Amino acid sequence: MPDDMHRLDLVIELIEDGRKRVIRQRLTPAVYSIGSDPKSAICIDHAGVSRNHASLFYEPQQILIEDLGSANGTFVENVRIKRAARVRIGQRVGIGPCLMWLEQARAKGKEEAAEPEEQAEPEREKDARAPQRRPTEVVAGDTSRAQVRKIKGQIHSELLRRLDLKRMTVNKTSEKSLQDKVRATVHVIVNEIKSQLPPSISPAQIAREVIQEAIGLGPLDDLLEDESVTEIMVNGCDKIYVEKAGKIQLSDRAFVDDTQVLAIIERIVAPIGKRIDESSPYVDARLPDGSRVNAIIAPLSLKGPTITIRKFARVPFTVEDLITRFNTMTREISEFMRICVLLRKNIIISGGTGSGKTTLLNVLSNYLPKDDRIVTIEDTAELRLNQPHIISLEARPPNIEGRGAVTIRDLVRNALRMRPDRIVVGECRGGESLDMLQAMNTGHDGSLTTVHANSPRDTISRLETMVLMAGMDLPSRAIREQIASAIDIVCHTDRLSDGSRKITKVSEVIGMEKDVIVMQDLFVFTQTGLNPQNKVLGCFAPTGSIPTFIEDVATRGLTLDRAVFAPRLP
Repeated sequence: MPDDMHRLDLVIELIEDGRKRVIRQRLTPAVYSIGSDPKSAICIDHAGVSRNHASLFYEPQQILIEDLGSANGTFVENVRIKRAARVRIGQRVGIGPCLMWLEQARAKGKEEAAEPEEQAEPEREKDARAPQRRPTEVVAGDTSRAQVRKIKGQIHSELLRRLDLKRMTVNKTSEKSLQDKVRATVHVIVNEIKSQLPPSISPAQIAREVIQEAIGLGPLDDLLEDESVTEIMVNGCDKIYVEKAGKIQLSDRAFVDDTQVLAIIERIVAPIGKRIDESSPYVDARLPDGSRVNAIIAPLSLKGPTITIRKFARVPFTVEDLITRFNTMTREISEFMRICVLLRKNIIISGGTGSGKTTLLNVLSNYLPKDDRIVTIEDTAELRLNQPHIISLEARPPNIEGRGAVTIRDLVRNALRMRPDRIVVGECRGGESLDMLQAMNTGHDGSLTTVHANSPRDTISRLETMVLMAGMDLPSRAIREQIASAIDIVCHTDRLSDGSRKITKVSEVIGMEKDVIVMQDLFVFTQTGLNPQNKVLGCFAPTGSIPTFIEDVATRGLTLDRAVFAPRLP
């Protein structure tokens, strides 16, 4: 491959005293620091540029830019970035008030090559560049992987040694300052050893991965940044699976060893005051963006530390998303559920694991009136409600002595003393179901919760079983009467064979006949087949049943066309 194929020109445009100044600099694959510091590989001497503003990772396969916590920000497509973002050739990047972009390097003829460039690169920039070689994102093969692990281990050891030397002269180091030191030190170390690296290993990639492992979540950072990934599953250090478009596949990412996985787990749980060790070998946690995390380690996990991350959209899904983007429900179902929320009907969202229960609960919560006092109760806080009057409660696990646990049931009981208009429980899975039913039956109507179940009918059976878990010796008929009186609507979601999530049934609980709870389906989704791409074909249709509370709609000043319940053939 010609040498010029791995050369780009960086063009920087600055406005100073009303005049435009353009800087052009030749780049080859390497890691470049950007800032107003004269020691920066790409020095932009401008008042609006921070000393350590950003890092540019240039590799033949991809170009990334990462903001380093600058004051005036780094922008790609006019959007301020928080983590590393991909950059295309020609794409404008804002470095504070300045603009920069990459262009293909201008080819030189023999005569032109003999002359010096009009804007020569400073010697420090040439020294900071990696030699021309063909890097790979993560090298293939067991031998290469072992090489990468060994090199990373050496860099980590040297990083710890140098940072410890620096800490000897610093009494207190802020988190941001420490992160800046890590980035700068890693770049220096990698540039020092780049001549010793095998041709198959990219210095830029090694530096980026070491930085991620030292101050981020290692190989998980890129997967968390990828909008197409909805779930991340770490099965030990060498296997990381991801879910994309509802399908699970093996990624090309891997940790160095189990020790690194344990360090990442500690980094996740420590900020929220939780712990994981041999005495408490599993934990539920959350990331700053709200993503749900479960981790389990030895001796319970036999294949090494395991992490499962359920990602949440950075911008919460709306009703319109579920209708038009994902075809999860129809406008008729959406309107009916809105009316149910406004009529203060108690609603249970049921479904299997990963069927979209929490997403649907978040969407339906948008229908709650803004002047209601809402109390949310969860094991791990992940609901994102938009109303102004919200109190969010989170359960607490026991401490290292096995004391101090606060359960969902404790929080439900306490919530009743907080004068709630609505109670939203993230998930009922035990004895708290009895307290939830009692709350629904004693003036706290309009509550919402989720339950793991395979169908609306199975939801009722599961509730009955969970009430028995409360330890109260209640007869089955008394429990069923409580359920029939408390629950109004069961909205069931399923994840279908193509990975799509749909509301497959909306059912109403009518009452009791003898010892049986009577229900009627109002809307159902009927699958009719698969298309050539194995996507599920089907349609939503009303069953023809009319909800028993239809007369209450008009009395509350709401409107609901009865025609939406008229039966239609699939």
